[in-house]
Amino acid sequence: MYIESIRLNNFRNYELLEMNFDQGTNILYGDNAQGKTNILEAVYLAGTSKSHKGSKDREMIRFENEESHIRMMVKKGDLSYKIDMHLRKNKAKGVAINGLPIRKARELLGVVNLVFFSPEDLNIIKNGPGERRRFLDSELCQLDGVYITELASYNHIVNQRNRLLKDCYANPGLKDTLDIWDTQMLGYGRKIIEKREEFVEELNEIAKGLHKGLTGGLEELEILYEPSVTSGDFEQKLVQNRDRDLRMKLTSVGPHRDDFCVKVNGIDIRKYGSQGQQRTAALSLKLSEIYLVKKKIRDTPVLLLDDVLSELDSNRQTYLLESIHDIQTLITCTGLDDFVSHQFEINKVFQVVKGHVYMPKGF
Repeated sequence: MYIESIRLNNFRNYELLEMNFDQGTNILYGDNAQGKTNILEAVYLAGTSKSHKGSKDREMIRFENEESHIRMMVKKGDLSYKIDMHLRKNKAKGVAINGLPIRKARELLGVVNLVFFSPEDLNIIKNGPGERRRFLDSELCQLDGVYITELASYNHIVNQRNRLLKDCYANPGLKDTLDIWDTQMLGYGRKIIEKREEFVEELNEIAKGLHKGLTGGLEELEILYEPSVTSGDFEQKLVQNRDRDLRMKLTSVGPHRDDFCVKVNGIDIRKYGSQGQQRTAALSLKLSEIYLVKKKIRDTPVLLLDDVLSELDSNRQTYLLESIHDIQTLITCTGLDDFVSHQFEINKVFQVVKGHVYMPKGF
């Protein structure tokens, strides 16, 4: 699969932009704060219905405008897909695939599979559990349309239960209604735990081999799922912690508190790893996403690299770029020197200057 083109109207700092991409490596270069990342954000938004930054729709609409429009053309084998997305300041976004409006975001998932890699992702190991849960969920949501519904339902129930726990402080009679929320929470929570467990096992197998290649065989990587509770003991733990939850006014157990451990040569590098080890492991995780998508959908995803190369040393740059030579890639960077000096293949180059995109001569 690959993205043929994208058209932006009043999106971020773009009044009007049309771009046609090559099936190989596409470089978007320019100084900082010119709008390079905004293009990747638009691609990711059109493919997933969400901003990789977590931005709200109204924040992505160009200043002094009421709505924005994205049109993205995607090719999968012999099939073509047109994704139209309207962002509106005071209404829910509208999405259509090949001219047919969709009602739920999950209908969009799978039209194009995207892997987004930003400098912040290199800190996934050293940051908190919330970052690592987001990593699991973002990929699972793209690969499993049911998972996104289960996750949304579970999060809604946890929020409602937390609200009820707070209300119970003033009105103890409400405690009896906790059983209703607990039953629903167990149903969705168990499914999430089981799918995360399976995903981490697959991720671990792929990441092991990639990490050995990245480190010249010197490091053995292991990823271990650390659920807050298992599928089997979820109900028991929920009952055991009810008094504590009432005191804390917060749900203390469940997959919303999951984590995963990353070990290198048997050492938990979340706590004891060097920054170099943590970054190399993060690179292994992101590369594993690509291979996992290939395995699941029997096709290649589109890779979005947002100024990541500047954060990697020469060896890791080389390994990354050699690993992605067979998939469509959109790369943002401030200059072309690294590509030229390493003689990496470049299929198309765009220069981004203050919300305008140019095709430089000589490429």
